Amino acid sequence: MKKKRILVVDDNLHATRVVKIALERTNRYEVRTLNDPLRGLSVAREFRPDLILLDVCMPGLEGSEVAETISGVPEFAATPIVFLTSIVTPREAGRDGTIIVGQHEYISKPARPQTIIACIEKHLARVRQTSPSADATAHA
Repeated sequence: MKKKRILVVDDNLHATRVVKIALERTNRYEVRTLNDPLRGLSVAREFRPDLILLDVCMPGLEGSEVAETISGVPEFAATPIVFLTSIVTPREAGRDGTIIVGQHEYISKPARPQTIIACIEKHLARVRQTSPSADATAHA
């Protein structure tokens, strides 16, 4: 099985390292981290992620602006973007640690690795359902 590519964008170096380690331990993901939101689109174009995890509050460019920029590019229109942020409290996120606001899902920081992985898998499954041939041709 080909590893799914996850791009993690957060200005906090520690946060990106923790998420990268947690995801790579599963041996299901290839993870690229980025601590400069201004480079989000260029790194996405180079890495071609299957899913993007974004912090909301970052200097220079908010996560919502990064998401809008990336989603506006046709090749990434179907790429799921999930926000991993401390602006959503664990209480707001509820039992599963996530909350949907608008068209995006938000994971409350600090997040348990199981919460992040479950959210990623849910979104990747949706992509597979809407485009069954995408798995066979992805990154060919």
